[in-house]
Amino acid sequence: MNRLLRPTRLAPGARVAVVAPSGPVPEERLAAGLDVLRGWGLETVVAPHVLDTHGRLGYLAGSDADRAADLERSWCDPSVDAVLCARGGYGAQRMADLVDWDVMRAAGPKVFVGFSDITVLHQAFATRLGLATLYGPAAAGVDFIKNEGAQEHLRATLFAPETVRTITTSGAALVPGKARGVTLGGCASLLATDLGTPHAHPGARGGLLMLEDVAEQPYRIDRILTQLLRTGWLDGVAGIALGSWEDCGRYDDLRLVLADRLGGLGVPVLEDFGFGHCPGALTVPLGAMAELDADAGTLTLDEPALR
Repeated sequence: MNRLLRPTRLAPGARVAVVAPSGPVPEERLAAGLDVLRGWGLETVVAPHVLDTHGRLGYLAGSDADRAADLERSWCDPSVDAVLCARGGYGAQRMADLVDWDVMRAAGPKVFVGFSDITVLHQAFATRLGLATLYGPAAAGVDFIKNEGAQEHLRATLFAPETVRTITTSGAALVPGKARGVTLGGCASLLATDLGTPHAHPGARGGLLMLEDVAEQPYRIDRILTQLLRTGWLDGVAGIALGSWEDCGRYDDLRLVLADRLGGLGVPVLEDFGFGHCPGALTVPLGAMAELDADAGTLTLDEPALR
């Protein structure tokens, strides 16, 4: 697995577009997130359908076609330097095939940020555009607008990525050791759901897998990981960093599942690496060559996440 093309870092005055590829966005939370971004000296533009709600399916931020068009037009706007997702939820996989990825690729690289359901789009950016992305907080997410730690780590990654080349956590080794590889991954349930689709990673071979999820009970996490194992998607993975497991049952119970399903891979596994659905969530680059040290609780990038 090769490292991917790094987009250019942001500077004060950069123009960022906010899109909603998945679930509906509360207007007050969007306003709060925009205030944070403007406080960093960024110019913000909100895509036309961000505040939409699907007429029949209330868990979607408008129609699939409109959500896809917002992403494509924002990305292809030459005045836009970065595209940030307003939230996750559900819906990215419904619109991913409506995006013209060839047109997106021709528009050139820029920064893309999102997490959770946006995992589907991170995979597409990697496989169709060859572009490194940022698995980080949603611009209208509660854990972003109300948490200075999450804000600061994203801000540092966007503006001064050399200051966060080593991401240090209080995590512990589920399986000790060090490993090198290119980062990939995201939300476990979405990785399993994406198997066999046109834009999914073919597998984690040679990679450092970043894995987290939310609101999935231990037996369901077992099912997800078993699916990834049975398909061979985890064959040859170099190392694994486990993020947050919010609302996934008692962690002691979940830890047994994680150890049972992942411990036999014979690779370093770091738990409690603070990214995903948690307060103070770290921003993790995907598509970057890095070293994972499960004993030290660190992920060290060979190069800053952004150029």
